[in-house]
Amino acid sequence: MTIIIKQITDLTHLKEVAIVFDLYRQFYKQPCNILLAERFLRERILGRESVIFAAFERDVAIGFTQLYPSFSSVSAQRSWILNDLFIRESYRKRGIAELLMNHTKSFAIQTYAKGLALETAEDNPAQHLYERLGWEKETGVLHYFWKNSEA
Repeated sequence: MTIIIKQITDLTHLKEVAIVFDLYRQFYKQPCNILLAERFLRERILGRESVIFAAFERDVAIGFTQLYPSFSSVSAQRSWILNDLFIRESYRKRGIAELLMNHTKSFAIQTYAKGLALETAEDNPAQHLYERLGWEKETGVLHYFWKNSEA
């Protein structure tokens, strides 16, 4: 199995990555909607609002990660939010998530970022992977979210 990681900087691989993105949304109990997935990714790519890395075996997208930029005013540095990570079910437990995560670490280093942040569910079994790769669970902070009832 030869896996290639590509940064998605244009629309060349949009359809392939949108399929995996739609599977990711379905994993989180959202209805299948490939047109929504394509539109969302197209907007992120064309607006340069996120950084997407996709894992390919031959010409088939089998996983992806999406980073969003963030900044720390206190340290006056950029950081990245690893917002999305997904591997097609039939390709799991083959080290592909680790490849993608290590690729994002290299990207953070190349962009002189302070680091990477991610948020996950308390019962997500991938926590073992994160911790094995050197991610540390934050303590002593609370995360709040205001939900816009108009959206």
